[in-house]
Amino acid sequence: MPDDDAKVQALSTDVVAEAAAVSVAVPPMTDTTLLTAAEARVLGCLVEKQLTTPDYYPLTLNALVAACNQKNNRDTVVEYDEKTVIRALDGLRMKKLAWLTSPAGARVAKYEHRLHESRPGVGEPELALLGVLLLRGAQTLGELRTRTERMHFFPTLEATEEVVQRLVNRDEPLVTRLPRLPGHKECRFVHLFCGAPEMAPLLEPPSEPARLALAAEDARLAALETQMGALRDELAALRAEFAQFKAQFG
Repeated sequence: MPDDDAKVQALSTDVVAEAAAVSVAVPPMTDTTLLTAAEARVLGCLVEKQLTTPDYYPLTLNALVAACNQKNNRDTVVEYDEKTVIRALDGLRMKKLAWLTSPAGARVAKYEHRLHESRPGVGEPELALLGVLLLRGAQTLGELRTRTERMHFFPTLEATEEVVQRLVNRDEPLVTRLPRLPGHKECRFVHLFCGAPEMAPLLEPPSEPARLALAAEDARLAALETQMGALRDELAALRAEFAQFKAQFG
């Protein structure tokens, strides 16, 4: 949307000026509170389903496995089995981020998150943003506003940024801002539940299909040149042997 793009650029002006100096050296969570990738995926799914399908929340194990393995609104796409999800749930329960519950009349166990209780000050707006970051990785302000629409409505980019900054400026930050990618106008934000992100892969822009095709073509040409060089050496050796043979019987 043109209006939103203009607002994004305006909001990013001050951010871009600071981007080169931005660091992810935030106060780290301890090893006992950091989440594994599976735990982060399960937590994100619980948050998402609470806000988007409250009638079916808390979730059964089967529903949670299906949510983890969704093809849409996920980056990356995974194929977790029940054991993986149960192990992640056990880890979240130990970290007081999830809970086993049995509502009245329920015949199966169900699970719900406790993120809003274990992290004071986290309400619906914060949960929506954290849910997207847990499930989809690094996001710009514009992406966060668009992708949280079903969970919480942010009327403007400014409103989105205000809540993001609350998550960044906590005593124990839950979100951090990444340096701006080369060739991009906006900075992205990531969650810190799994610790500070590694910067190298995050700073590399994604390869375009054409660039990948060129790289593959270059690799094939290099391989052909190597093979041709080997054939030339073999031919030269054969010629030398033939010349010696001819000299013996000439």
